[in-house]
Amino acid sequence: MRPHTLSPVIKWLLFVFLGTCCCFACRNNPEKPSGILIIDKSRQLAISSFASSRIAFSNLPLEEEPHWRSVRLPGKPSGMVATPDGNTVWATCGEASGMVVSIDVTSAKVTGRLPIGHYPVSPILNVGGDHLFACLRYANKVVDVDLSTKTVVAIPVMNEPVALAAVPGKPLLLAAHHRPAGQATASVVAAGLSVIDMEQQSVVKIITLPNGSTGIRDMALSPDGKFAYIPHTLGHYQLPTTQLERGWMNANAVSIIDLERLAWLNTVLLDDLETGAANPWGVKVSNDLLVISHAGTHEISVIDRHALHRNLDAVGRGDTVAASASLTDIPEDLTFLLGYRKRIALQGNGPRAIDLSEGLVAVACYFSNSVEMINLKNESIQSYVGVTRKMNQAERGEMLFHDADLCFQRWQSCASCHPDARTDGLNWDLLNDGTGNPKNTKSMLFAHATPPAMITGIRPNAEYAVRSGIRFIQFTERPEHDAVCIDAYLKSLRPVKSPYLVNGKLSEAARRGKVLFKKAKCTQCHDGKYVTDMKLHDVGNANGQAKEQLFDTPTLREIWRTAPYLYDGRAANILEMINKYNPEKKHGHTDGLRQDEINDLCEYILSL
Repeated sequence: MRPHTLSPVIKWLLFVFLGTCCCFACRNNPEKPSGILIIDKSRQLAISSFASSRIAFSNLPLEEEPHWRSVRLPGKPSGMVATPDGNTVWATCGEASGMVVSIDVTSAKVTGRLPIGHYPVSPILNVGGDHLFACLRYANKVVDVDLSTKTVVAIPVMNEPVALAAVPGKPLLLAAHHRPAGQATASVVAAGLSVIDMEQQSVVKIITLPNGSTGIRDMALSPDGKFAYIPHTLGHYQLPTTQLERGWMNANAVSIIDLERLAWLNTVLLDDLETGAANPWGVKVSNDLLVISHAGTHEISVIDRHALHRNLDAVGRGDTVAASASLTDIPEDLTFLLGYRKRIALQGNGPRAIDLSEGLVAVACYFSNSVEMINLKNESIQSYVGVTRKMNQAERGEMLFHDADLCFQRWQSCASCHPDARTDGLNWDLLNDGTGNPKNTKSMLFAHATPPAMITGIRPNAEYAVRSGIRFIQFTERPEHDAVCIDAYLKSLRPVKSPYLVNGKLSEAARRGKVLFKKAKCTQCHDGKYVTDMKLHDVGNANGQAKEQLFDTPTLREIWRTAPYLYDGRAANILEMINKYNPEKKHGHTDGLRQDEINDLCEYILSL
């Protein structure tokens, strides 16, 4: 008797059916989870995926193999917040065509949408749930969205607001900024917070963090409303990059804001003496604990919050705690957290967003496509893997670019100085051209397409620079394949559409500026696909060095995102560069232009 065999047609139908089922399952499972939210009221866990433009929900506690209910959004999600009743999630999404959408948690369906502006992130709700606030990261605004009337009010703030918090009992919002604003040659170059009076709808105070603070991603308030906590990188950019030990180049920290005084209280290092805690990202606070994720070292820090403040108070009274005899010692004390901080290693790679509820920490591990639930009572970890597939070279390169395991003692990743592969806004004294001549961090966008590399063009191309960075910045040796993958990631970068565009096109002022760009002969050096001639020029900005020092012509694509300008970041903005730092017409023949024409020229440049 012949064994039974399936006909080719049946085989094909079965293949299609199984493939469809697998694809449906994969769509529901988390892929590169970028946000995470524990919804206590409805006992749900929400996971957002920037990569797949989805948000997935599952009941808590999670089953061994969670059943995810997934909804596709009209844009890539960049933040989410639950309503007080736990039945609805509001999510920001859409990048250049930014909006906020409402999602029914039970059905996992979009129930409404409202345009709110360019690249919205980090939404929060007021106590009543009828107003939503969000950052427009690249438009440098915070929006107040009245959900009942559908009206949107935009409030200008400093550059790149990325996190919001409402000050309890006061009509105030705190907006934390991703990186420093202003000149990179100032005495203090640091990210900070804008204090916004919502009744006046304006910024009433700026709180500056310690010199070198950059790379802010998140902010959290204590339940009693007394303190705000902001994790960030602390760059010691004043020192030549001769070593990494003890945070010589980059340390990693959390800054504390006194909300009663609306003032910086102190900054505490998250590293240990011989092990960095690179790229602090997400932060959550309970009555007793302060929990921070470390995206570069794949762990979380769990800090006894009461012990932290007891020690801060003790030093303030004149006592010595650890190596700190005064409050000014604390931001440089790598032992201050000894005895009341635990570093818990995770199973996944790239922990970013976190949430905290009743002794349970939920972590979104971006590169391992996993969600991890940590029980803080026994430090047990349950990992739930979402979409499983092999990384391509660019994806692996992105993971390596953000991975401090590549670095000696794990102090930093490539992303410590190049967050999102762009710039931290600091001037670094690298060793490739001697010491004593610090230069502003460059964006990696189009670096491989516009050789040479580095501001002085000292590296022939970006491939050479990547390998030199691994060796001389990370102080390590890695397989050639790692560098090849990082190359592939950097080549895959695409610019974000400028917030100066109107419906994706040049504004009327920018169109006038485009004509002036040619009239002022800017195209002699800035032309072509990447708006650069890829040559070295004397641009009259040697700043006491040899008059004929030559600098690489940068691409002007996405230049709106990479202030400050010139090789040492002395120009806080494009207008200042033209008005103040172009006396010899080496940045264009702008001396004959009226101020309104210069404004139009700047509008065009910032639209590229």
